[in-house]
Amino acid sequence: MQKMGGPWRLTWVCLVVWLTMVVLLLETSATAEFDPYKVLGVSRKASQPEIKKAYKQMAKEWHPDKNKDPGAEDMFIKISKSYEILSNEERRSNFDRFGQMDENQQHHSQPAHGFHGFHNSFYFDDSFFHFSRSGRDFADSKYMLHFAQYNNEVVPDSFKRPYLIKITSEWCFTCIHIEPVWKETVQELEALGVGIGVVDIGYERRLANQLGAHRTPSILGLINGRVTVFHYAVVREHLRQFVENLLPQRQVEKVTDSSYLQFLGSWPEENKPSVLLFDQMSEIPLLFKLTAFAYKDHMKFGYVDQGVSETTEVQRQFNINTYAPTMLLFKENTEKPADVIQAKGMKKQIIDEFVSNNRFLVAPRLVNQKLFDELCPVKQFHRRRKYCVLLITGDEDSFSASNSAFLAFASANTREVVRFAYVYQRHQQPLCDALLKNKDAQPPQVVILERRSNTGKVVYKDVLGGWNGSEDDRRRLNEHLDILQRDPTYLSLGATIPELNNELASMFLIQWMYTAYDYICQLYTDLLYSNWREMMPIMSLIFSALFILFGTVIIQAFSESGEEKPSKPKAKEPSKTAEGSAGPESTSSRAPKKTFVEVTELTDITYTSNLVKLKPGHINVVLVLTDSSKQVLLKKFAKEVYSFSGSQSLHYSFLNVDKHQQWMDSLLESAPDAVLVDRPDEDDEDSSGTGAKADYTGYVLALNGHKKYFCLFRPVFTGEEVDQSRSSDDDGAAAGGVSGASASMANSTRSRSSSSQRSRSRSRSSSSTRGRQRPTTLQIHHKLDRLNLWMERLLEGTLPRHYIPTWPGLDKITPEKK
Repeated sequence: MQKMGGPWRLTWVCLVVWLTMVVLLLETSATAEFDPYKVLGVSRKASQPEIKKAYKQMAKEWHPDKNKDPGAEDMFIKISKSYEILSNEERRSNFDRFGQMDENQQHHSQPAHGFHGFHNSFYFDDSFFHFSRSGRDFADSKYMLHFAQYNNEVVPDSFKRPYLIKITSEWCFTCIHIEPVWKETVQELEALGVGIGVVDIGYERRLANQLGAHRTPSILGLINGRVTVFHYAVVREHLRQFVENLLPQRQVEKVTDSSYLQFLGSWPEENKPSVLLFDQMSEIPLLFKLTAFAYKDHMKFGYVDQGVSETTEVQRQFNINTYAPTMLLFKENTEKPADVIQAKGMKKQIIDEFVSNNRFLVAPRLVNQKLFDELCPVKQFHRRRKYCVLLITGDEDSFSASNSAFLAFASANTREVVRFAYVYQRHQQPLCDALLKNKDAQPPQVVILERRSNTGKVVYKDVLGGWNGSEDDRRRLNEHLDILQRDPTYLSLGATIPELNNELASMFLIQWMYTAYDYICQLYTDLLYSNWREMMPIMSLIFSALFILFGTVIIQAFSESGEEKPSKPKAKEPSKTAEGSAGPESTSSRAPKKTFVEVTELTDITYTSNLVKLKPGHINVVLVLTDSSKQVLLKKFAKEVYSFSGSQSLHYSFLNVDKHQQWMDSLLESAPDAVLVDRPDEDDEDSSGTGAKADYTGYVLALNGHKKYFCLFRPVFTGEEVDQSRSSDDDGAAAGGVSGASASMANSTRSRSSSSQRSRSRSRSSSSTRGRQRPTTLQIHHKLDRLNLWMERLLEGTLPRHYIPTWPGLDKITPEKK
């Protein structure tokens, strides 16, 4: 700048002056166009109630969430700015005098001091243009939260009071909309004890991510370390209701004439004083709810509605004044309150002082270490000594008299440095063992102690003679306390006591259920408002757990089914069961729905329905048997076809060949390409001239009544010894399988030729087996081996089909041989 010549310097100064005039002209025109009185539609002499009423009506009408007009947002900003100006008397006066409306109007309230005033704004900073880069108000600065402050101070404090947190950022013009409502709400709720916080998302991005806030403006609620998002319109009543809904609903109990005695008489179980609030309001005041939440660990709270007839008796019992709210505090004496306050406008400070001074019963029971630390604090200074008179007793009825006498003694005590308490020896055995050096001493016993360190070191003095509540016991205890007040070294014994057992741990299940209920409600709310960004971790955890659970169940189910089901045998080396039959059960297209196989007898009565008029596509699988082999073959047959019983198109029957021998002969004779059975030769006729019958035992027929064809299963077992029959059966089955497959692939001419050759070969083989023994029961059992493989081929459609012109009749019964 020093090297610039005169003309350049003059040009630079002129440019700056021109820019300044442009800015001033723009501000003047903006001021001239904006008139808060016209925006709100009020006169310049309007009162504050009129301005407030006009603002509420205009804000409700032009709210961007309700008014879809494109200019609704700009109009709403003008309404908010107008209300900010006119609601403040000083700003309203400045506007009436100077026509200015921004935060820096005081700079324009005085005339400019020549060029020097312009020179001070030469650097064109924010104050020169009068721009406010941040949407937050200056008053929010005292509520600003930082990451460390939030985690170290706010979160622990949220277990005593709820917090209302606003998320804002710079250049957040939408934040201006809610600013007037936010100020009023903060002013009201902060006086009731609600914590207030403001987070700038631009400077505290880490904290904003922890809170789950990803947009501005947002309002959050914090209680018990859990964050809840506010989803409704930013109205003062909605924010107040939001804070009230954060509080547990069961914190304050409504008390009536029928329940007040039970409420006040629960102090032995609750181990807490009881507070009753009497008021004319039907709803419980928010201040009382906040107080109940803050002191929930020390007191039990109840509310009596004076406006209903169900509370007349309790009001008369305690002589309640109906013209002002009254708060009564009860301890062990349920007939007379220990403390009373009554005032028309109860302030938070008064209630806090009233409650904090009466946090404990006269003689509470030590149920956990936390209560012991608060009731009997560690000695810090000589003037802050606290001595504890501890009664070691039992919870049986035999100790009730001595316990009542100890309570009466504690109630009459006037020494401020002495606290009274009692413990049940059965529940706090380690503590009692440390204090009772004399093992023969039986409760009740009285011990006077003083805590010296947080590690459990105490000094104490036991009162000899025990405690029965007699006059001698009272006098002896008074003497000990008088001496102790004069000489602190009177407590001569020392011990280290362990941490107290938590007797409230049994209530963990109930507390867990309440917590689970709150989280379910929170989950429902998040799902209702589609807050998916915050819900993703929870949903991911839930679905991962379900996937692992169901995956484990499915794998276990398949593994168990694999262990129960044998492996499928090979074609050439089939595995045998213990009984000598084929082990595996063939799989079918459907699993069996029943645990049994329904097999009906094919007779002249069931012949028509089970065969002749069988539905198209249905097949009747018929087992041929005799009277002597009926039981054995039916059992084997059911076992072999059980895995196929799930098919709806298969039906199962059996045919007694002793009765219907002629039907079998007629059926096989009707199909020239069928495999003929072993028939006896003419030389084998007996002396009586009667011909030997063909043996059809163990044959299985698959009958398709609609298309008039059948498939034939012929037993491959020939009646050898058990060990030999297995190998013979294997060889025969393999050979039969190969020949069956070949027959299905050949044409009809080749099939008839091969069947004639097989017929002649079987005729020769039958003559060689004529002299063998009659098959035994075990041999008959093996006739149906490999039936399951035949059934698989039946379902596959690879078996040869033997067509017949018509089904033979079954009305004749073969006469029995005499």
